[in-house]
Amino acid sequence: MENVVVLIVGAGLAGLATAACLSQFSIPYVIVERESCSASLWRNHAYDRLKLHLAKEFCELPHMSYPLDAPTYIPKTLFVKYLDDYVERFNIQPKYLTSVESSTFDNEEKCWSIVAHDMAKSTIVGFTAKFLVVASGENSAENIPMIPGLQSFPSDVIHSSSYKSGKSYYGMNVLVVGSGNSGMEIAYDLAAHGANTSIIIRSPIHVMTKELIRLGMTLARRLPLNLVDNLLVMEANLIFGDLYQGMASEGQKWVQ
Repeated sequence: MENVVVLIVGAGLAGLATAACLSQFSIPYVIVERESCSASLWRNHAYDRLKLHLAKEFCELPHMSYPLDAPTYIPKTLFVKYLDDYVERFNIQPKYLTSVESSTFDNEEKCWSIVAHDMAKSTIVGFTAKFLVVASGENSAENIPMIPGLQSFPSDVIHSSSYKSGKSYYGMNVLVVGSGNSGMEIAYDLAAHGANTSIIIRSPIHVMTKELIRLGMTLARRLPLNLVDNLLVMEANLIFGDLYQGMASEGQKWVQ
């Protein structure tokens, strides 16, 4: 049983940032990570053309800026290098291949008891910690809805976390489900690589350019958020028009 002040679960962005901040105050901690590397979502589950959708000034981790010559929107490879430099600068040493199995809080001792699995050694390890930080990520598990007929679909079905590039889809018919950042960018990547790409969306589409988002986040430093939201929606409508009405009209054509 290892006694620590702070146990951090997860060596993704939040876990690394927490570790760096604790080190600034000389607070001892241990960070555990179930994968074999830090920021595994970025290293192993991100498509090749991925860039940060927010400008670099809004995507820095605490206590370390990007190099002065970094582009406004950081590409995946440069972001991973930034994370590696961050780990080195703050001497962050995660215990990799260590998966937390359970945690309980002792009201009398006022501490956490954590049971973890050291997958490299196939052993159970225990920690007691005054503070427990769970930084396992909101997007750490893929989710493919149970769509009737999907299991008998004769071709490939993959989650966006498994997508790397459209190179292997040249000339193929590909359907992208969802229009979030990943869905839109993957659809573009597929089309750019010569795939016959379609995208399906369950609700009216809402488009914001990265430049508009950057403007909004800059204004939000001085203006109320509801005012900034209204200004951006008005600007988007001026640029793209009323997309909801356009989709409704197109849908009526198909029904007729």
